[in-house]
Amino acid sequence: MAERRPPARHRGTRRHGPLARVLGAVALAAAVGLALVGVVVPLVLGATPYTVLTGSMRPTYAPGTMVVVRPVDAARISPGDVVTYQIASGRPEVVTHRVVAVGVGADGERTLTTRGDANSSPDPEPVRPVQLRGTVVYAVPVLGWVSTAVSGDTRRTVAVVAAAGLLGWGAWQVVAGLRERARSRGRTRARPAPEPVP
Repeated sequence: MAERRPPARHRGTRRHGPLARVLGAVALAAAVGLALVGVVVPLVLGATPYTVLTGSMRPTYAPGTMVVVRPVDAARISPGDVVTYQIASGRPEVVTHRVVAVGVGADGERTLTTRGDANSSPDPEPVRPVQLRGTVVYAVPVLGWVSTAVSGDTRRTVAVVAAAGLLGWGAWQVVAGLRERARSRGRTRARPAPEPVP
């Protein structure tokens, strides 16, 4: 009597092991997290991301850190807050330093004395409210380099496309796993019972 062989697997089937699924989940979570902290949350908060370029705020913020800055009234700032301000009013160059003292100028205007955490002395000029961009809400190490390389509207487009691509890849991994599971169940049900040995 001829030996009955189990049905051959479909040649187009690929097995997606646990490692592939875990890597897919990690990549998906990373993409979503980066899109959230770098684009979505700043938009929701009405904040602006900046990149720390120097070591004056070490060890708090190393170069390459992305700081997300939200506008705030100068009257609400107190010593210990980290602020981002224009070096000169109306100019694009900004500095992110910690407030070490609050004072009042000769004209009665509130002023802020700032200093980098790594610096031994305060900044030479007090910060006026017109220079203030806001306070640091949160910071993400390294992400600032990415933000600097891809700036403006391009940054948002790249973040959305990358997140969408990884979301699609993650969804494909899930669907492929479900299909493989369904095929395995179908093969188990279709397998005939072994014939008794005479």
